[in-house]
Amino acid sequence: MKLSPDYPAARAAFLAAASSQSAAIDSFAHPLRGPADEELFVDVAALGPADAEHVVLVVSATHGVEGYCGSALQTEWLTHWADERPADVRVLLVHALNPFGMAWHRRVNEDNVDLNRNWVDWSRPAPANPDYERLAGLLVPAEWTPAEQERTTGALLAYASEHGFERLQEVVSGGQYTRPTGVFYGGSGPVWSQRWFRDWCASSLRSCRRLYIVDLHTGLGPWGHGELIASATPGEPLFDRVAGLWADVKSMMAGDSVSAVLAGDWLAVSDQLAPHAEVTPITIEYGTVDIVTVMQALRADAWLWAHGDPRAADAASVRGQVRAAFADDDPAWIAACWPRFAEVMTAALRA
Repeated sequence: MKLSPDYPAARAAFLAAASSQSAAIDSFAHPLRGPADEELFVDVAALGPADAEHVVLVVSATHGVEGYCGSALQTEWLTHWADERPADVRVLLVHALNPFGMAWHRRVNEDNVDLNRNWVDWSRPAPANPDYERLAGLLVPAEWTPAEQERTTGALLAYASEHGFERLQEVVSGGQYTRPTGVFYGGSGPVWSQRWFRDWCASSLRSCRRLYIVDLHTGLGPWGHGELIASATPGEPLFDRVAGLWADVKSMMAGDSVSAVLAGDWLAVSDQLAPHAEVTPITIEYGTVDIVTVMQALRADAWLWAHGDPRAADAASVRGQVRAAFADDDPAWIAACWPRFAEVMTAALRA
């Protein structure tokens, strides 16, 4: 098992694995194209009865570049483990929910929107994050020279020294809705991937009565470790249901997770996608490199798209920096990621 070098290769491997299992495959075109002018798609592979009451849904590339891990795990499961699916259970594998970000090696989408900050209630004012405004110019400066990187990084670390690194993470990564070219921007309304996903769920999950969701992410925590994160507080029925199925679950809301509390997290509102079903959602967050390296990659990427030229020759180095922060090409890393995914899938299928 290894990570694909680019989006077309990942998609081809996934589709080949799905075809080898005689999965039903649907492909949904994205309106934009990738860096080599390639077409972009959200692909869905389905195994099991269309009217099944029990469904396991696995999503990759909510955060585009993180999809190289998710794609490899989905493809490996299809290739070698699909036979563990009980006959009456339907498995739906959504490949590259954010295909633009995956193809361009960005965490965000075509609008610079973090898809996992985009699921707020848009009938109400967006959540406020006033402390982000204090840091916005430091996070994404107008220039990305070595001197400016040193100055702004030093100022951010000084903020962390004064207020604590956890507070810095909360302010920066919790979500913001005022700076369209900033990091962790949640948007100004539902973006393409969210609109597509809602419509697809409405038509594809009508018979479902129990839905288990696995959303695959990378970039936080120890190398190769898959932390299980629930978007609920201990004591709530949703958390108890998640923790009853999967062991060693952390709560995003309780402060014991590698993730900060997020605004617009889609698993927190996943019951809306199948309101007639009991929904049990979990995030697997696989660690890669240290959080400062991750943040520097995201800052470089945001600067490139806000002030640079994503198609220039030197943009490839920024894309490589982002990929290295979220997808370790050492085969030992994806091998270390696999057991947690297999454990989560087996528990969901047996539930």
